[in-house]
Amino acid sequence: MSGPVGSGGDAAAGVDRWVAEAKAKAQRYQAMQAAVAGVSVTESSKDGVVTVTVDSAGNLSDLRITDRVRELSGAQVASLVLTTVRRAQARLPERLGEVMAETIGDDTRTRDTIVGNYRAKFPEPEPDPEEAAAPPTSQVREKRLGELPEEEPAPPPPARPAPPPPPAPPARPAPKRPAPSNDDDDGDDGMEDRSFLVRG
Repeated sequence: MSGPVGSGGDAAAGVDRWVAEAKAKAQRYQAMQAAVAGVSVTESSKDGVVTVTVDSAGNLSDLRITDRVRELSGAQVASLVLTTVRRAQARLPERLGEVMAETIGDDTRTRDTIVGNYRAKFPEPEPDPEEAAAPPTSQVREKRLGELPEEEPAPPPPARPAPPPPPAPPARPAPKRPAPSNDDDDGDDGMEDRSFLVRG
């Protein structure tokens, strides 16, 4: 009778061991669920205008926009938000894989299945043409030497004042007449005398 009793004891011990392992595994999965539920990913746009946070389900849980958004159009803001959210969601599979490795590291099959489902649901986003085309608001536009911005035409040169009229030529002095000689005086005197005599 010792044989059957011993066999029954070994079976019971095996069941107890299996139950204990199942309980431990269940506890690990409960810990994994709690850790996964607390996972969140925060991502910012390349220019730092938009910052988003998504939870473990990929839902947007926080959104922050800086005052520099005033420099962008509505379409650019919407594109920035969507692209940043998709980038945050695409980081979820990696983050969940890290959490699951810490809790159920020996169950690689379950981990790979869950991470694969997340990768299929949240793939890497395509580059956003709006974000690639628009430079950061803090970036200064590079100018080449001599290049003028199209939106800021060069001011016209100041009008030159009219040149002053040329100065008048200096007045030329009148030519000097030669002084009369003594001989001429004598001749005049003689004529005057003769005229006097004629009149008398």
